[in-house]
Amino acid sequence: MFLHKAIPIHEVKVENRDPVFAEKLLEQYGGATGELSAALTYLTQSYHTENAGIRDMLQDIATEEFSHLEVIALLIEQHTERASKNLQDKAYQSTLFAIRGPGPHLVDSKGSTWDSRYVNEGGNVVRDLRANIAAEAGALNTYEQLIAMTTDDGTRQALVHLATREVAHTHMFMEALRSMDAFEKPQFGDLTPDGTVDLFFHLHSGNGADTRGPWNSEPEFRYVADPLREIEQRRGSH
Repeated sequence: MFLHKAIPIHEVKVENRDPVFAEKLLEQYGGATGELSAALTYLTQSYHTENAGIRDMLQDIATEEFSHLEVIALLIEQHTERASKNLQDKAYQSTLFAIRGPGPHLVDSKGSTWDSRYVNEGGNVVRDLRANIAAEAGALNTYEQLIAMTTDDGTRQALVHLATREVAHTHMFMEALRSMDAFEKPQFGDLTPDGTVDLFFHLHSGNGADTRGPWNSEPEFRYVADPLREIEQRRGSH
């Protein structure tokens, strides 16, 4: 059961309306990394696990994402409603809202319609949680770009709140993986890896390309400086 109360999770108060900026905000309404995509993703993922705690977490975050969608909708509404009444507003006439009308629409900033393929779920809770961390990073990056573009204090405050919650959700997903002892293990499922699981192949050179780090050094990895020789040796051993 979903209950909607017309009390935004964060107050939305736009003083300096900007329909051009509102068009960019559509990215978080009907875009690939937007709030609708996140809400439907996490809700669907919640049915991929029998862990009651993780299911509850995913459903709580999904519901919060719907409230974030409401904040974005209100921002777009306030940024476009006054401009739409002024037919001489060239900025408004140059945006998607000139055709579609003021307020939010299920399109991204370029007018492409929201697609259910944006819902990222794969039937395995470990896979899903890892995908969620990447998704929250994408949303956070978008919010940071939007925050840098706006000159309206009320808009900035709302976007900072939404961006902050992306950070919080990322932390929750990370801790959920840790609770399953799955945060630092790249493998899950029933796969039995072959003998290359710990090899790092040095496949290009120049521009600091042979820099060593924890991603290609012992004890986690065996650095293969000459991949062709390694392949020939492996073929010869069969």
